[in-house]
Amino acid sequence: MAHPAGGAAVFPLAGWKTAASSLAGVLLGILFLVAGIWKLSEPFNAAARLVQALVPADLSLIAACALGVAETFAGALLFVPRFRRWGAWLAAALLVAFLVYIGYFYGALRGEECNCFPWIKRVVGPGFFIGDALMLALAAIAGRWARPAASRRSAALVLAVVIVFAAVSYGVNARVQALAQAPSFITIDGKPFPMRLGRVFVYFFDPMCTHCDAAARDMAKMSWSKDVQIISVPTDTPRFAQDFMHDTGMPGLLSYDTDTLRKAFSFTSSPYAVALENGRVKASFTQFDRKQPQAGLRQLGFIH
Repeated sequence: MAHPAGGAAVFPLAGWKTAASSLAGVLLGILFLVAGIWKLSEPFNAAARLVQALVPADLSLIAACALGVAETFAGALLFVPRFRRWGAWLAAALLVAFLVYIGYFYGALRGEECNCFPWIKRVVGPGFFIGDALMLALAAIAGRWARPAASRRSAALVLAVVIVFAAVSYGVNARVQALAQAPSFITIDGKPFPMRLGRVFVYFFDPMCTHCDAAARDMAKMSWSKDVQIISVPTDTPRFAQDFMHDTGMPGLLSYDTDTLRKAFSFTSSPYAVALENGRVKASFTQFDRKQPQAGLRQLGFIH
């Protein structure tokens, strides 16, 4: 270590570079791990958000799982010094892909929520590009000053573990949805309503959500079977629920037993819906577009 004339030690530049690379790698790794693990833990909800971001519904579930694997893998690599450079390259490639995609669909997505994280709301606009540019800077710092990457076999093992986790998580989520059962009763207009008799369609919505609004307007135009009872449930800002029902023309009843129904049907974001028969879930819907839920409801006989 060199000492100037005054006798004070000077920290080597290489040490600062290593520290900066480590800090940038850990910060970016946390962001990518949270985003990736959430997608793998909630694949159906992640797919629904991708549909809202204009990803084709037929590809949304595959895309959600693939993105979850890539983001989790990148985050894991960023935490390990000998893999950090590879993780930075992968993270940078994903960020560039996100920027290109959002830029291409900017006109259609501007002002819409673009949520990589289940708890943080980001709106498509200039701030989105600034945020991703900052993450790109972190990736550049983490990769540029990281030690040379090594051990492809170990990195491949990490990827294999992530893929296995994704497969197990998907199976568990699919099984949970298949076994979900409605509560015996909920409250509507101060009176108990039986949920385990006949066919019931439950629609979860956020009155301030444009996707929920569009889905409700589409469902209001459907020809519902007479024996199907439709129940709408606000997930947020319930004081606007009545106005939402009136403005969209959504048919059926309105229930505020959100907590009770959330415990029965696990989901993260709205719009979300379940078709019930005698309390058992016949189908769940996270995608609301030109094909769904119309095709699924018609197949079940809920609509004509």
